[in-house]
Parts: sequence; C-alpha cells; structure tokens
Amino acid sequence: MSGCLPSNPWITDDTQFWDLNAKLVEIPTKMRVERWAFNFSELIRDPKGRQSFQYFLKKEFSGENLGFWEACEDLKYGDQSKVKEKAEEIYKLFLAPGARRWINIDGKTMDITVKGLRHPHRYVLDAAQTHIYMLMKKDSYARYLKSPIYKEMLAKAIEPQETTKRRQVELSIIAGCLLFSLQRSKGLFQPNGCY
Repeated sequence: MSGCLPSNPWITDDTQFWDLNAKLVEIPTKMRVERWAFNFSELIRDPKGRQSFQYFLKKEFSGENLGFWEACEDLKYGDQSKVKEKAEEIYKLFLAPGARRWINIDGKTMDITVKGLRHPHRYVLDAAQTHIYMLMKKDSYARYLKSPIYKEMLAKAIEPQETTKRRQVELSIIAGCLLFSLQRSKGLFQPNGCY
C-alpha cells in the first residue's frame, strides 16, 4: 500500500495564476516584467511586453519598425495561399518610395528584398526583417528599459502573495545559513560529533 499522491498543481479552483498570466492582462506580474529586461527576445515574445514596447516606439516615432517585424512574422507563419498578396501589401506599406509607414533600411538590404519580391515566398523579407530586428534590439530596446514607460510598468507590476511568501521563507533560510556559517567560523558552534 502506498501513501497519497500529491495533488495536481494544474487542477485548482483558484484561477489567480491564469488571470495574472493572461496574454494581455492589464497589469502583469513583476516577474514577467523583469523577464523583459533579460533580453530583447523575451520582450518581443511576450504579447504584453510587445504591446508596451509598441507604445514606447510610437512615442519615439518609430512604431513602424515593430509593425514591419510583426507583418513579416505574419507572412512567415500565415496562410500560404496569401503569401504573394501579403508580401505586396507589406512592400507598399513599409518599403515602397513614399510608403505610409516607411522603414529605414540600408540600400543593400533593400536591393535584396526588392529582387526577392519578384518571386515572393514566406521568407522573402527575412533580410529586411533581420535588419529591423537588430536595429530595435541594439538601439530602441536599451532606451525602452531606461524609459518611464518600462519603469512605470515595473513599479505597477503585481507580485503574487505566494511569491512574496516564498521569498520570505528563502530569505529566512539564507539568513539561518549565514548565521550558522558565521558561528562556525568563529568557533561558537560545536557540532557534538555530527561531522
């Protein structure tokens, strides 16, 4: 006979975890917002992070960069039968001379992209997308992390009660270990033959 199995953590009446981690929750968790500062891909993969970054880019008058990147993602992972139409739309909106949301890419990348658009496929805009991604990563991302937009998001972020309790327990364990080490190093602790 065996003892009771632990309860399944995925089965619960408490929906707090799911509510706090919904894709576009109004106020995200502190851990989620802090994760955006790990690297640019963490920010861009998170729908709420991307939304916040888009807001920042619009304030900097460079929102078209993320718009272009998202359009390229849609082209890559969208319906195969609409690739030609989508590629043309993206060209007209972001790359054509006088485009409404024109993006700034170098001449070499533009040449590669325009040549590729003669025979469009899912990855025809990869060179331009990579250029814009690197531009956002190296330039806009660092400014975003220093911006009031990110700092305010971090300040307003929710720290679930469970996380707070866990940190308090971890800190008390660490404090106990430090005290033990200090006592042992000063010879105040005598281990009655345990070691």
